[in-house]
Amino acid sequence: MKIDKYEIIKNHCYTDLVYQRINKKLGVAFSRYKSQVLIKKVLEDTAIDNYKKLGKNFYISNIKHNIKITINSNTFRVITVDRIIKE
Repeated sequence: MKIDKYEIIKNHCYTDLVYQRINKKLGVAFSRYKSQVLIKKVLEDTAIDNYKKLGKNFYISNIKHNIKITINSNTFRVITVDRIIKE
């Protein structure tokens, strides 16, 4: 299955709870707007090779931003954002 990066960028959305989760996981205190700007920038900056679909989710990893974003592949809702653990 081919992943359409631009469809994900265009359609990704958020729940109220995910903003709190983003702040907690990243250890920040971003406003909703700042969280949205960050997510969109990471999605746009990430090469298609770093977009993976496993099961019902997309996993987008960006080493430059040190972030992995999990997005539901059916609803395009952002589920969580994690720091990439450097080995």
